[in-house]
Order: sequence, then C-alpha cells, then structure tokens
Amino acid sequence: MNLIPFLLQTVTISLSGVMAPGPISAVTVGKGTRSPRAGAWIAVGHGLFEIPLMFAILFGLGTVIAHPPVKFTIFIVGGMLLFLMGWDMFTNLRETQMTAGQSEASPVAAGILLSAGNPYFLIWWATVGAALLLQAKAFGWIGFLLFATLHWLCDLIWLSILSFASSRGGHIFGNLFQKILFGVCGTFLILFSIKFIRDGIRILIS
Repeated sequence: MNLIPFLLQTVTISLSGVMAPGPISAVTVGKGTRSPRAGAWIAVGHGLFEIPLMFAILFGLGTVIAHPPVKFTIFIVGGMLLFLMGWDMFTNLRETQMTAGQSEASPVAAGILLSAGNPYFLIWWATVGAALLLQAKAFGWIGFLLFATLHWLCDLIWLSILSFASSRGGHIFGNLFQKILFGVCGTFLILFSIKFIRDGIRILIS
C-alpha cells in the first residue's frame, strides 16, 4: 500500500471510531453546554494520553494489555471511573444555575482520564491500532508522524463540533436544556460503567 491510500484509510477508520457514541462523546456534550471550546481541550487531553500510548504499543505494551488479569483490572477501574463521572453530572443537576467552569484544565483532565479508563480504547490500540501502527512504521517515522497527526485531528475536529453544537443549544434553550443534557449524558456514563464492570467480570470467570 502506498502512503496516500494508507492515510485515507487512517482517516476513515479514525472517524468511524471517534464518531461512535461513547464516554468521551457523552462528556464532550455535557461540558460543551458550558464552553464551546471544551471539545478541543478534551481532544488535547486525549492526545496527551494517546500519542505516548502509540509509542508504547510499538514497543510491546499491546502484549501486556492482552493478558486477562490486566484486561480485568482495566475494565473494573474504567467502569468505576465512568460511574463517578456520571454521578458527578447528576449532582450538578441540583445547581440552580449551571455556569461555565472557571478553568479549562477540567476538560483536559477529562480527556486524559476517559482515555486511560476506557478498556475498549486500550484494547483497540492493542489490536487494530497496533496493526495500523505497523503499517505506518513501514513508511518510516514520517509515516508514523502523519498517521498520529491525522488520527488526532479526527478527534479534535469531531469533539470540537460536538461541544460547539452543545454550546449553541445551551445558549439558545437555557439552563433547562443544560440540565436535561447533563441528565442524559450522566445516564449514558453510568450505563457504560455497568457494561465495563460486567465485561470485566466475564473476563475473570471465563
């Protein structure tokens, strides 16, 4: 495969992954009601975890992640993290006025934590992602850098669109809209947490 077709494949696979509903999307929509820039900052946090992970996968981390005890731990810890984040969204519903956060650090931290605590994200990188990385490495370091950049830009663009759309809805429909959106996103996070913990238990007993 030539470099250009490989990069087009990278964009297609990356967009199919980032646009799928998941914890990062739910948190981006929730935080987007407070700031249209939240998605971009979540993408920054996501990239701060993901790009070093790419290097680690190249140097053998993927085989470690594949071990059942490690997978079980990732699923359980990830499920607990999502439950806490979902519960936090529900506690925010009690606020009489939901205003924008004073710091942009929170979305960055959310991007890091949601990436580190998502077992499917980690397993994807240990399998599908690892295969893509090997293809990228075949083009040398320029191929790897182009692959990493394009993959992250897909995250940045999509999450920015989500938070901007959520912000516009919050500005137009007001505080009630934000509360409803926080409730929906919190529900999704808790449902994801239950799924992660259930799948972790299945790994343990299988």
